[in-house]
Amino acid sequence: MKKGILGGTFDPIHNGHLNIAYEAIERLKLNKMVFIPTGNPPHKTDKVVTDALIRYKMVEKVIKDEPIFEIDNYEIHKRGLSFTYKTLEYLKEKEPDTQWYFISGADCLIEMENWKNINRILELCSFVVFNRPGYSKEQLEKQKEKIEKKYNRDIILLDLPLMDISASYIRKKVRQGNNISYLVPASVSKDIARLRLYDL
Repeated sequence: MKKGILGGTFDPIHNGHLNIAYEAIERLKLNKMVFIPTGNPPHKTDKVVTDALIRYKMVEKVIKDEPIFEIDNYEIHKRGLSFTYKTLEYLKEKEPDTQWYFISGADCLIEMENWKNINRILELCSFVVFNRPGYSKEQLEKQKEKIEKKYNRDIILLDLPLMDISASYIRKKVRQGNNISYLVPASVSKDIARLRLYDL
């Protein structure tokens, strides 16, 4: 069994996330994609993040009718900060025979050496990086080579069609009272309106 891991704050989940999930499944020949909403992300301790359960429920609604998608609540229920290596250890223990592919953006590759226990992360999964606006192919190839050489592990680069959508852009659109129906699934748009998320 080959499964991808797509972690994130998902504040909110949007069409860009779904595009990445489908593309990764197709290109890496994965059996499933597991969405893991973060509880307390260490890199966002200075930012206001929507309640973890609300974010989890939004993701759950979006993926419920897609059999190749799964969701895991490990990070939203654990205490303390959500570190990637801990989540990977949990998944490996839960499904020891599964081959895990950790899907991340170009920014993660660039900042990777600041991550906690990077060696353990690369032991537990195949690290997959997709391109994002603002990063050149040459920049990513150079960093990939550096990480591979230093840690003796392979990094997979996915050259995906770019969808320049970010959660922060969506939150800004909501605050401005603008339409977001083309950026997020319908259930997310309804939840944002119903719960008055991202209002000033």
